[in-house]
Amino acid sequence: MKNGRKDLASVHCDVSFAPPYALAPITFRFRALAALAGRAPLGGERETALASYVVARLAVGCLPTVALPLEDRGTRASAARTWLASLALPVPVRAPFVKVIESTRTDDRRAVAAAVVTAAQIAASYLDGPALAELRALATELG
Repeated sequence: MKNGRKDLASVHCDVSFAPPYALAPITFRFRALAALAGRAPLGGERETALASYVVARLAVGCLPTVALPLEDRGTRASAARTWLASLALPVPVRAPFVKVIESTRTDDRRAVAAAVVTAAQIAASYLDGPALAELRALATELG
């Protein structure tokens, strides 16, 4: 108390503007890749954006914060490789995407990062700037 008034510096008020039943906001990774896949015309650009999104999601499973078990990453890689075979991808981008998929089967994050960088470089002519930036940021995060 100071001069008969409460010292406001010592008052702690925990006011939240969100209702108590509100859900936490959802964070969506690779927003630009998903948006590009949604707006690209049918054909090579859309298929490349979809494949980039899928391999990026696989690579996230190798991050220490997520750290999926090796067996689960192997199962996901097998399924992704089968799915990738069904796409009508441009010839130059298929092999780098397969390399990213196969690299996620191991614990070597640097190999995954190198494969993502290579895939991003080769797919650059089919992707826009924000989508490429997401892939490059992922590669940096991987190591």
